[in-house]
Amino acid sequence: MREFIRRLEERGDLLVVEKEIDPFHELAAVTQQAQKKWGKPILFKKVKGTAFPVVTNVYGSRDRLAEVIGIEAGDFCRQWSNLASMAAAKADMTPAAPEAIEYVEVALSSLPLITYSDRDGAPYFTSSMFIAKDPETGIGNLSYHRAMYISDSELRCRLAPRHHLTLYHEKAEKMGKPLEAAMLIGTPSQAFLTAAAPLPYDVDELKVAEQLRGAPIPMRQCRHIDLAVPAETEIVVEGRFLPNERRPEGPFGEFMGYYVPVGPNAVFEVLGVTARKDAVFHSILCGSAEEVLTLELSVSANIFQRLNAALPGIVNVACQPFVNHAVIQIDPQFEGHARQVMLAAIGAEPIWSKIITVVDTDVDINNMDDVMWAILTRSRPDKDMMIIPDTPSFYRDEAKDHWGRLLIDATKPWGREAEFQRKRLRMVDEVRLSDYFKEA
Repeated sequence: MREFIRRLEERGDLLVVEKEIDPFHELAAVTQQAQKKWGKPILFKKVKGTAFPVVTNVYGSRDRLAEVIGIEAGDFCRQWSNLASMAAAKADMTPAAPEAIEYVEVALSSLPLITYSDRDGAPYFTSSMFIAKDPETGIGNLSYHRAMYISDSELRCRLAPRHHLTLYHEKAEKMGKPLEAAMLIGTPSQAFLTAAAPLPYDVDELKVAEQLRGAPIPMRQCRHIDLAVPAETEIVVEGRFLPNERRPEGPFGEFMGYYVPVGPNAVFEVLGVTARKDAVFHSILCGSAEEVLTLELSVSANIFQRLNAALPGIVNVACQPFVNHAVIQIDPQFEGHARQVMLAAIGAEPIWSKIITVVDTDVDINNMDDVMWAILTRSRPDKDMMIIPDTPSFYRDEAKDHWGRLLIDATKPWGREAEFQRKRLRMVDEVRLSDYFKEA
């Protein structure tokens, strides 16, 4: 991560704050305002109560995420799907020896303890990526889970249903054992992406990250548990999930923009914390592009991959303006093609796709104004929209607020395509505003 930050700083894409900032709400407020205005990564050099600088919004744009794995941002779904498939199929790389990096033991409370939303029950670690192994097979897993600070020896973590780490924890509980795990903050950039990717249960996200990097990721042994972690990780919190133990966690301002109420969640016993001597702490503002965009891209790639295997004419997929809305771009091959795609998309993504919109290739799927234009000019509500009632969606939805699906065919009416050809200005791609306006 620090190498990526260095590149961003060298080309002027990093905002640096020299003024001391308070991690109790102030840091989150400044982050949100700066992200809205500039969209650039931010480095806070002086954070009250800690010696660690904080960096945020590192991966908050499509272009930066694509740069991490060396692909074109405009064709993220196709290229990411190809890379992930190839990576998962390749053999393991020869392990690499770690660099001579100096690590120091620190207390958990010496890290930046950031309180984000006004009703959060405590400071939270939001970029917390957990590494663990299946207690039966030994296959590794990387995944994100929020972690609530309780004390130097305890975190409480939300392990959502169906997540691989949740399944590991449940297996260990049946054995009557704790599950050893490490919480990673400031990981290799490729791992940041693969930890969010919808990879199969038997695929190790760290191995895929190595293939995306094109080189082995050096590992080092933990000091307090029997796990190896990426050596370049800025901060590693070693510990174990206690079996058959749930304690109150929350409330917390989640990515959907609401507070998740207090509830019983997993208990992580902290056994030790190691940090690089000059470590940088990675913070993610929940609900910001750095969190949601990664999820949107991984869900989009998953939908694209599954639809492309089943139907012709699938061009691209985006989840805009939020992960629960899938916009699917197609090249229509036959009458009713869009309807088939919409129905297939429900099976391709049973969790997230609350609304599915299908558009033609002349619509920019990453621009919601353009998508809405297509809906409003090409779709009849009584004919081109379908409601699928009483269908489960988002897994954390006890009140069934996200049940049901809305399917929208916003493609040109079949057989009348010529009538819906978009107007264009002939010279719009040729003129330079600087030739006409001094301000330009």
